[in-house]
Amino acid sequence: MLGLLAALLLSGCSALVGSSPEPTPMDFPGIAGELANRGLGLDRIASGDDGCGDPTLTATAIGFDAAGLGTATTRLRVYMFRDGATYDRRQADVDACGAAWATDPATFERVDSRPFVLIGQGPWSPAFKAAIREALRVAAGNGG
Repeated sequence: MLGLLAALLLSGCSALVGSSPEPTPMDFPGIAGELANRGLGLDRIASGDDGCGDPTLTATAIGFDAAGLGTATTRLRVYMFRDGATYDRRQADVDACGAAWATDPATFERVDSRPFVLIGQGPWSPAFKAAIREALRVAAGNGG
């Protein structure tokens, strides 16, 4: 009888413990921390630096210099959209903006992790690109 009572008590307690909520997308300090944790050094961080002067992207963009993992200092821009639907809708705008400041379209790089897009002039080393991809994946959480 005591065993049955203990089993019922434990099963009742486990019913109160639900699954953890999915993580929501991080803000820029979270993204920067994820990049730094993967070996990238960041400098000259500037909010509103979209690279192309598009007033509809300025509020979403943060520009910064990054270096490490076999890649020299390069200017990157991350576009942080509030949700997945906005991310989907704004892809062509990000592409046009990147084309406006790319110095060599053949080596221009892009990493997407909904709701974020990070672009910059390459070439980037494989380790640098992998670090960015993984940092954005973690920072994106549930993708908004």
